[in-house]
Amino acid sequence: MSAPLASPCVRVCALDAAGALCIGCGRTIEEIAGWSGMSEEGRLAVMGELDERLRQVEAL
Repeated sequence: MSAPLASPCVRVCALDAAGALCIGCGRTIEEIAGWSGMSEEGRLAVMGELDERLRQVEAL
C-alpha cells in the first residue's frame, strides 16, 4: 500500500480577492478543511486542477 498523497500546501495561506481559492496552493477552503478525510481519488482530482487554478488566481 502506498503512502497518502501529501498536501499541496506551501504555507502561503490566504484567499484570493473573491475568497474562492488559496493563493498559495489553489485549493478551496472546503478542500483544505477536508483534505485529510478525502479519498486518494479525490485528492488526485484536486491536484490535477491546481496548476490551472493558480494561473487563474495570478491573472486577477
